[in-house]
Amino acid sequence: MQAHILDEAADWLVRLHDGGLSAAEHADLERWKQTSAAHAAAWMRAQLLMDKLGGLPAEVAMPALGRRDRLAAPKRRAAVLRMAALLTVVPAGWLGWRVLAEQAGELRAEGSQQRRVLLADGSRLLLDAGARVWVAFDDQQRLLSLKQGAIFLETAPDPSGRNRPLLVATAQGRLRALGTRFSVRDIDSGRSVHLAVSQGAVEVSPRSASAPVQVVAAGSAILLDARGAGPVVPARPQAWVQGMLVADAMPLAEVCAELGRYRQGLLQCSAEVAQILVSGAYPLADTDSALAMLAQTYGVAIHRRLGGYWVTVTRDS
Repeated sequence: MQAHILDEAADWLVRLHDGGLSAAEHADLERWKQTSAAHAAAWMRAQLLMDKLGGLPAEVAMPALGRRDRLAAPKRRAAVLRMAALLTVVPAGWLGWRVLAEQAGELRAEGSQQRRVLLADGSRLLLDAGARVWVAFDDQQRLLSLKQGAIFLETAPDPSGRNRPLLVATAQGRLRALGTRFSVRDIDSGRSVHLAVSQGAVEVSPRSASAPVQVVAAGSAILLDARGAGPVVPARPQAWVQGMLVADAMPLAEVCAELGRYRQGLLQCSAEVAQILVSGAYPLADTDSALAMLAQTYGVAIHRRLGGYWVTVTRDS
């Protein structure tokens, strides 16, 4: 798809969410969409992008969203450039979503790639990069044992008609899905486990026999450790589920560390730029494009060695 058409689609997207469009501007947008098949396809990508970013913080995922006053010209142009970059690299990964039927055994997300799996009962499982899960479905239960990393689970009703519970076993407790969508992340090799519920509810049974069982509702999160479950807190959007890294005043060193998990090779951040505070949304499926966006927005330099295997982010001289 031609770059200038994606630029124009990004411009329309920013204008649409930067104070809205007048009736005449809506008519102009409709005419633009009908200019050619490429224009229509670019707008479909734009709509897909907005659908995927819909669950993320608006002020981070797209600075133009949620503002009552129109952006100043330089900031508006920067927003357009960011959206154009996302339109180029992100939808391809989303459109390429594939699922696999798995009955039992170990599931891994090898290397730096996420993996999406359709389980035997129809539940959808997303494994984050480096995650490892053991699946064991029998006549009594549907059990997933999280060995490392993070997963996102969208549960399906038991097709057997036996109402077998769907359980996630972790080092610090057992989680029972109550018709729900939720993420579970293993932290520090099982020393603690983070649960965030997006829909429905999850029953939490800590490993500690003295800790009470509790139900975590949608929009809430909880941390389990050896002492039991911590306090229930508001859940933050799980941007990685959307294939994005969302930073809100995050030090550049932390951004690089996160992006490094989703690429082959070594990604380093020099001390002189490590504390630059970064805000924005960056695609995990194309970390080279994410790094280019950082360089464009924050004036840092991306140095590549060994054929791109070793990458260092430094101050732009």
